[in-house]
Amino acid sequence: MPSAMRAIEVRDAAALPLDRLVSEGQPVLLKGVARDWGLVRAGEASTASAMAYLRGFDTGRPVPYSFGAPEIQGRPFYTEDFTALNVEVRRGGLGEVLDAIAAHLDDPQPPTHYVASLSVAGALPGFSQENDLHLADRGIPAAPGIWIGNRVVASCHYDVPDNLAVCAVGQRAFTVFPPEQIDNLYPGPLDPTPGGQVVSLVDFDRPDHARYPRFGQALAHAQTALLVPGDAIFIPGMWWHHVRSLAPFNVLVNYWWRNVPAFLPSPVSALQHALWAIRDLPERDKAAWRQVFDYYVFGPSARAGAHIPEPARDVLGPIDETRARRIRALLLGQLNR
Repeated sequence: MPSAMRAIEVRDAAALPLDRLVSEGQPVLLKGVARDWGLVRAGEASTASAMAYLRGFDTGRPVPYSFGAPEIQGRPFYTEDFTALNVEVRRGGLGEVLDAIAAHLDDPQPPTHYVASLSVAGALPGFSQENDLHLADRGIPAAPGIWIGNRVVASCHYDVPDNLAVCAVGQRAFTVFPPEQIDNLYPGPLDPTPGGQVVSLVDFDRPDHARYPRFGQALAHAQTALLVPGDAIFIPGMWWHHVRSLAPFNVLVNYWWRNVPAFLPSPVSALQHALWAIRDLPERDKAAWRQVFDYYVFGPSARAGAHIPEPARDVLGPIDETRARRIRALLLGQLNR
């Protein structure tokens, strides 16, 4: 069975040991770090107060949100044949979404309304003055996003960046897995996906162990955490996480960032290229390419170019902005042939 995630008490954002968390690379529950946020205090008063607080920052412009019928039970996922999603993306004012959620607060199985990763700066100007972890003050360029919905289940998935997520209203239950459990989590299609990232096909509420027999092995390596308003969770990049919103109305604010230069692209592009170019080669060829990748990519960064005079190393030297531009131009030229 999963184990409880390590938890530490953090009195405020200034006391957040972010450098240590990043260097340790382990998920951590951060109790009370946002206890003084304006939205947290409003939500503790009532759901209506939390909604009114959000309305006070709303610009009125349409925002994208997911809508699902009551039958999906709050789980944006696939249709039976896995070729389409069981939710539709709509656009409407944030006030309309809040009205729709409020109209079904007492329903045991409401329709799903879910605003995902909405830019705080663009949609709720002024919100961050009372609701922010001030990561920019630490030199971390992480613009906050906000997630608003009712009882929604985010199927288990990973994100490339590190993630710091704050439970502002309601409660959220997280189940987190290390990256090496990917095979035991049965990833689904790369496209389409319910939220822009590949998800596990396992229904955590009703796991089909006959169809997904290795899921039990994944659970043995899982960690769980329950977040109440004012709590946060740090999830290192590439860690899988399943998230269940437990209250009739829930709001989360999160920060994504990568500790890499901006000129380095997402490795997802390299994965897609490798699927195209390498995966279906004969096994002998794949074994040889595995050695090539270990030598050039997964081994020590300086190894492949160490025996070559520095002026001649080209892309085998440290990647900087200039070399990044050259590699991008080379790839574009090859792909456009």
